[in-house]
Amino acid sequence: MTSIKKFQVTFDCAEPERLARFRCEVRGYVVPPPPGGATWDDFKVSQPPERRDSWFACIDPSGVGPRLYFQRVPEGKAAKNRVHLDVRVGTGLVDEERLAALEAEYARLIPLGAVHVQTLYDGNDACIPMLDIEGNEFCID
Repeated sequence: MTSIKKFQVTFDCAEPERLARFRCEVRGYVVPPPPGGATWDDFKVSQPPERRDSWFACIDPSGVGPRLYFQRVPEGKAAKNRVHLDVRVGTGLVDEERLAALEAEYARLIPLGAVHVQTLYDGNDACIPMLDIEGNEFCID
């Protein structure tokens, strides 16, 4: 029997720490302790200049969800994401109740820097496509 493996989701980005902290707020994740038990500032200073701020991560405090890893890359985002992580706040809800839950989450994320793309609502089901602070797509579902 095949065992289930833990996995990590990796984001290519321009500013790893900034995007990681945004995603922590969006998903309810936390920043893990830095390597070696020092502070994150001490860890950064200990790195060679070319490695400083080259990556950052966040984790699910319950240990259930995947680790999110953010790595700096030189190129900018050029096309629509082929994969994106949706924020599921409306599971089990329908109609106006579902739309209200999605809109409440959308309102929470806008001050963090998220961008509203559109609200899709057909009178029964709803979804709100958005962009994170580096232009990566995700949906509130």
